[in-house]
Amino acid sequence: MSQPSDDPGSLAGQLLVATPRTGAFFARSIVLVLHHDEDGATGVTLNRPMEAAVSAVLPDWQPHATPPGVLFQGGPVEVDSALGIVSVPGGQEAQTETLGISVLFGGLALVDLDTPPPVVVPEIAGLRIFVGYAGWSAGQLEAELIEGAWYVVEREPRDPFHESEDLWRDVLMRQRNSLSLLATYTEHPEQN
Repeated sequence: MSQPSDDPGSLAGQLLVATPRTGAFFARSIVLVLHHDEDGATGVTLNRPMEAAVSAVLPDWQPHATPPGVLFQGGPVEVDSALGIVSVPGGQEAQTETLGISVLFGGLALVDLDTPPPVVVPEIAGLRIFVGYAGWSAGQLEAELIEGAWYVVEREPRDPFHESEDLWRDVLMRQRNSLSLLATYTEHPEQN
């Protein structure tokens, strides 16, 4: 997969897989990096479903949410806001802006949740709504990578809309290197 950003050092479009060294909030997390440059990075945690249905805060979007139709905890920053990630059919070719949709990379886009769903829904294939996001200031993510807090791996198209009970394990299992061995890591080393 080519870099989804003009900056060859950008991690936008990649997944951050939490290592055993990652702090408690991000333990066993998979974070999709939405933006990354010299000023910092932002992303959303893909595998933290909440108990609240989308209808609890955005009832008009509930019928269009990808199963299980609940909100996801995107991260610890701005937890009073919601962020919609959608799949845009056509992948990289879908680079033209549509009302209410801002294309990110590789067939993924942000949706303006203030736009009426009938305007946007014909243009999308999947929808996941995240409460808050993960954010890093300038150099912070790079420092965490050096400390070994994250593995960086390629994203697959359906990762943001997964239905797996354990995306962390699934992402590690599909790696074609020694990272796949970590999929069986447990908090109890005597069980390894």
